[in-house]
Amino acid sequence: MPKRVLVIGAGFAGLAAATSLADKGYDVTIFEKNSMPGGRARVFHTKGFTFDMGPSWYWMPDVFDTYFARFGKKTTDYYNLVRLDPSYTVVFGSDDAVALPAGLDNLEALFEQIEPGSGPRLQEFLKQAAYKYEVGMNKFVWKPSRSVTEFISLKLLYDVARMDVFKSFASHARKFFTNPRLLEIIEFPVLFLGATPANTPAMYSLMNYAEMALGTWYPMGGMHEIVKAMVSLAEEKGVKILLNQTVQKIDVLKNNAQRVVTNDGIFEADVVIAGADYHHVEANLLTEENRNYDEAYWKSRVMAPSSLLFYLGVNKRLPRLQHHNLFFDEDFKLHAQEIYETPRWPSKPLFYASAPSKTDPGVAPEGCENLFLLIPVAPDLTDDDATREYYFEMIMDRLEAYVGEDIRNHIVFKRSYAHADFKRDYNAFRGNAYGLANTLKQTALLKPSLKNKRVNNLFYTGQLTVPGPGVPPSLISGLVVADEVAKEFI
Repeated sequence: MPKRVLVIGAGFAGLAAATSLADKGYDVTIFEKNSMPGGRARVFHTKGFTFDMGPSWYWMPDVFDTYFARFGKKTTDYYNLVRLDPSYTVVFGSDDAVALPAGLDNLEALFEQIEPGSGPRLQEFLKQAAYKYEVGMNKFVWKPSRSVTEFISLKLLYDVARMDVFKSFASHARKFFTNPRLLEIIEFPVLFLGATPANTPAMYSLMNYAEMALGTWYPMGGMHEIVKAMVSLAEEKGVKILLNQTVQKIDVLKNNAQRVVTNDGIFEADVVIAGADYHHVEANLLTEENRNYDEAYWKSRVMAPSSLLFYLGVNKRLPRLQHHNLFFDEDFKLHAQEIYETPRWPSKPLFYASAPSKTDPGVAPEGCENLFLLIPVAPDLTDDDATREYYFEMIMDRLEAYVGEDIRNHIVFKRSYAHADFKRDYNAFRGNAYGLANTLKQTALLKPSLKNKRVNNLFYTGQLTVPGPGVPPSLISGLVVADEVAKEFI
């Protein structure tokens, strides 16, 4: 009789864990509280528009290739990837923008144009970043981080030394570049990691390698196509996905079996994997004696940002926008400080505008534009309609100034999404969008453990445990926890 595994949450981590265990012969069922799988990567359709609700950047294509290859599949079996060129545009002012081209030769030429001598320095910067990517993505992120012995080897210590773990990203970047625009371009990927560049380890230049060398891609149909692919594969392997199932509690029985109580029934399991928000599972689904961490621990955690999002349907095209547009037309340092150091609603925020209809005409009616706007903000802020509208008007002023035409009077659909929605839909701790910050004190062994210390057959996966936030790390998290379960419960 195969062991029965119950997975809470059908996000990337939950789907990956479930599929891996089903492939190994386990009887796996996923409970998903929402009406569709995908977690933060859900989708909605309205008035002919298709809106991805969360992730919009497809980086690290090798991670997705590795995932599907594990099951004898390819990404091309499920969706069509296109590489974006330009990868994205950085807007420094209404008449001042830099488009980052695909291909390293073109990118080096652009850097050289902005700062003479920086082309060769970019080569060296990315050479070091490539090493960090190779070690970080092929060694460190696959470790379950349950024991220090996982990290004890001369080779690994040598790798750690070369990874610049104890140097700041800001100082590392300034060894190569001095131009303020190039520095903002280099530092942008770490804005979502959970600290200012000055307080982020330099090893995260691996993100620059992922972005610049491996490219920025887009799955035609939208990011939810990845979810559809994972669901198709999961069901092919025998995973049962039950939607609209709110888990109300996890009972630990005397024989160390577990009982999961949902709004629709009671289910017994040999193993439970919690892919839902880690804090929510601990604080609301388990009794106090079965928790890994108390509230004091969670209050001391440093969170990555939350987001204020707007989904807009516009009944005309906006020629000046690219697929990805970063508005760095305000003070980068001030905004970062107001997220991480003095948390508050930002004074003059940077923001991101995505127009996937530039690449994919299927996500908007003919002649229309699909817009996704995002302001990174501190977690746990008071969120109300008036605040959302205030920031909407602020960024629309800047967006219209850049495109040189009216947008507001052409909006045929508008929806906002922020802290309260993250809490309602995902039970997100402090309304976070991206999980725990990737600080040195919250890395590897110092992250919340992927296994419960008191309940032998309860595991955790997703963005609040190893290896961390983001789509590729969440995917890897699911595979790592599945392998740990398989070692202990044959």
